[in-house]
Amino acid sequence: MIRTIAFDADDTLWPNERHFRSAEAFFRDLMSAYHDAEWIQERLFATEMRNLAHFGYGVKSFVLSMIETAIELSEGQIQGRDIQRLVDLGRDMLAHPVEPLPHVQAALAELQSDYRLMLITKGDLLDQRAKLARSGLDAYFPIVEVVPEKDVPTYRDIIQRHGLAPETFLMVGNSVKSDILPVLALGARAVHIPCPDTWIYEHVDDVDATAFATLEHLGLLKAWLEKEAAPPQSAQN
Repeated sequence: MIRTIAFDADDTLWPNERHFRSAEAFFRDLMSAYHDAEWIQERLFATEMRNLAHFGYGVKSFVLSMIETAIELSEGQIQGRDIQRLVDLGRDMLAHPVEPLPHVQAALAELQSDYRLMLITKGDLLDQRAKLARSGLDAYFPIVEVVPEKDVPTYRDIIQRHGLAPETFLMVGNSVKSDILPVLALGARAVHIPCPDTWIYEHVDDVDATAFATLEHLGLLKAWLEKEAAPPQSAQN
């Protein structure tokens, strides 16, 4: 029986990736005097991947990758005022209003009395904590885990530290790569809430979609949980 439900934050509880897509468009426009849009995007993504091991996830890492890519693509000719524009863009992203996605607040309010709720998100600690506070959802999460990566060892550590049994743990998120597959590998449950803006780095191929549930939005989670908890039809007769 599920007793603890953990939620991803970005693009599960509130929109996030759309702001990065908007920033990328700004960056492509800024660098358009040096290269075409496709090459600019390709080089920026390559820099982000190279920098993950050094700077992790989040806006600050993204801004550093934009600056590094701008220097590379301009062969060092990028102007200081344009570097400042990228820094200002990052500052604006960090201060952007955080509005919960539809159905989120009502779903959490429904679930909090019957389940132990937890937030598990990767990224910059200060940024993720600040977004949670600005979202107005912090009261629903007595446990908040901001982690550098969401993989099997990370989930195993969280489950063990909080004294949970994997079969009582459910993870809910928009990324199959980070929110679903590592949890299933530990014998826990997972629910996928697809988001059209999910970062390309989080995409995976050849996934057995029958191994987990997929719901259109969080408003359907309570009904799914009730159905999962119901005894088989034969046992009811």
